[in-house]
Amino acid sequence: MTDLTTTTLAARMGERPYRWFDSLPSTMDEARAWLHEGAPHGALVLADQQTAGRGRLSRPWHTPPGSALAVSMVLHVAPQTVSHVTMAGALAVAEALDALGVPDVGLKWPNDVLIGRRKVAGIGLNVSVEFTGSELEGQAVSLSEVLPTPPDRWGVLCDIVGRLEHDLPLLGSRGVWQRWRDRLVTLGRQVTVEAAHPYEGTAEDVDDDGSLWVRDREGLRRRVLAGDVRVRDQRPE
Repeated sequence: MTDLTTTTLAARMGERPYRWFDSLPSTMDEARAWLHEGAPHGALVLADQQTAGRGRLSRPWHTPPGSALAVSMVLHVAPQTVSHVTMAGALAVAEALDALGVPDVGLKWPNDVLIGRRKVAGIGLNVSVEFTGSELEGQAVSLSEVLPTPPDRWGVLCDIVGRLEHDLPLLGSRGVWQRWRDRLVTLGRQVTVEAAHPYEGTAEDVDDDGSLWVRDREGLRRRVLAGDVRVRDQRPE
């Protein structure tokens, strides 16, 4: 463990059930297995290094040791509110970054957290990952690049978890949806929807369930339930 001893971690977690790993292929897989064993609501799986994490569309996501937050949380929520968990999770991260003084924080539909135009969080939060010289240079950013000193990963984690748990009783409410929508930098932008048959258009709005409405170049309004939506640089005329 790099920036935290196991004793300090236990103190931070208090009575919350958690499992800590120096290295783990995927915190999500471990959390799923623990759920099948009866993991309680709010249980956390944390890893200092994640070697086979997966983001949306099963894209690989690797967490080098000591550089990011690799965490999965077990939640027992009503099926009809699952899409709002994504909203609340993205909001919790964005608002925690606001509290740290991070500038220009926004959300790219549905749950990518951006600093400016660069991604800082999706399924994990980049704290001190080095992207210089990598294929993600210019597309991804770490908190260490925008803050005078790198933040304590686990202090940030506790803040995020606290904010998420505050919103969990409100899942499905207009308030959580509105706060999420207000943060979306995708709306009003030209986008490319990466589907079986990709198309381009303008992101116009989102439904209560979080699905995205895109008006394509032929004027047809299309509903995007899931998948990858790439925001183009220019705004529509």
